[in-house]
Parts: sequence; structure tokens; C-alpha cells
Amino acid sequence: MTDLPQTPSFRLDGKRALVAGASSGIGLACATALAQVGAEVTLAARSAGKLQAAVDALNAAGFSASAMTLDVADVPAMQAAVASAGPFDVLLNSAGLAIHSPAIETKPDDFDAVSDLNFKGAYFLTTAVAKGLLDAGKPGSLINITSQMAFVGGIDRAVYCGTKHAVEGFTKAMAIEWGKAGIRVNTICPTFIRTPLTEQTFSNPDRVAWIMDKIKLDRIGEVTDIMGPVVYLASDASAMMTGTHLVIDGGWTAD
Repeated sequence: MTDLPQTPSFRLDGKRALVAGASSGIGLACATALAQVGAEVTLAARSAGKLQAAVDALNAAGFSASAMTLDVADVPAMQAAVASAGPFDVLLNSAGLAIHSPAIETKPDDFDAVSDLNFKGAYFLTTAVAKGLLDAGKPGSLINITSQMAFVGGIDRAVYCGTKHAVEGFTKAMAIEWGKAGIRVNTICPTFIRTPLTEQTFSNPDRVAWIMDKIKLDRIGEVTDIMGPVVYLASDASAMMTGTHLVIDGGWTAD
């Protein structure tokens, strides 16, 4: 009789996950997805009120969730918080910022604000979680949310695109560095997703027309479109994936 292979588990029972930028939108959806497959989830964000409301909702639904008030861009405080609460088996970083303008009108303060969170903060958050795993001798899965703009350009988005390209670069380097320790590093790269933060974009008919022209599946992305991919990358189902990305863009980057 032929022995059939067993599908690797998508479950995360017994695993601890840290989700940054978790109080709403993509981050909250990812925290929910990880909790639904058994992870003990720590939700982190700057807004304590919204964060606690999200944690209360997850616990009321029967999941295991706790809150960590955290500013990813405040690197020393973030490193101390992660070291104290860790180690975490899974990192999902959805904390991010966009301040759009024509490139020649970019203000240095805006450049610093976006890069301090999207690039510097993501870099040091990833290394903070990795350090906890390395010190504990544990494997893990570290995931940053970047963007389809990590692979293409966009009008008025030079700084944002630059930071997202940068995260793709350090993902590859870190994956090489920590591979022998069983620590995987990957990214999820969404298209425009309908969230409270993107309401302004979707209220602009010209922007919506541009987006719909680019998305081949002819619809706007929803947070639920990210939930399956994050479970996949966090779990043993993706055990051979590291140093790469999942582009969830409805075909935007196909041409």
C-alpha cells in the first residue's frame, strides 16, 4: 500500500505571537487569524484604548490575547519591552506610516518619520524578536508587512516605496544569517487594502480609478485577504520558505 504524505499543520497551538500595529486594520486581522489557529497572541500598538478593545474582543471570543503598548519607532523602549515579554515564536509587524508628496517636496521631518517606523523600526523589531529566539535556542517565523510598492513605484510615494524596498533587502540578509538557527524571515506585500487608514484614498475617485486599473482581479483588497497568508507563513506549512515574500496584490505587479 502506498504511503501518502501528510499535509504540514497550519496550527500554532503552544506558540506565542507578537503582532505590532495590531489595534486595527491589517494588524488586527492578522492577530485574529493567528489566534484562531491556536497562538497565544500579544497585540502591540501605540493606542492603548483601541488596543485593549481589540484584546477584549479576542478574549471574549475564546482566544488567548494580551496587550502591549508599544511604539515601534522608539527603539530602546521597544527592545526592552520585547526582551521582557519574549521570546516570541512568531512576529507579525504591521506597524507602518505613509506621508505622500511629490519627491522634490519631501520634507526631512516627514522622511524621518516614515523611515523611522517603516524601516528602522521594522529592522530593530525583527532583530529584537530574533535575539530572544537565539538566546532561547528556539526556531521561529518573523514576518513584516511591506507592500506591493516594495517592487514597483508609485506617484508621490518615493519615501514610502524606498522604505518598503529596504525591508525586502534586510529580510534576505537576516534570512541568510539566521537560517541555521531555524529562524525564518519573510514578508507579506499587500495591494491597497480597505481599512480605516485607507479611507482617504478610497474617497478620492481619481485614486480609486488608478487602483482599479492596476488590480487585475477588479476589486479592492480586504483585510481577510491577508489572514490566510499570515497563517501560512507563521506555521509549519511554510517550513521551507525564508528570505522571500508573498505578494497579495490582485495582479498589480504582473505587468
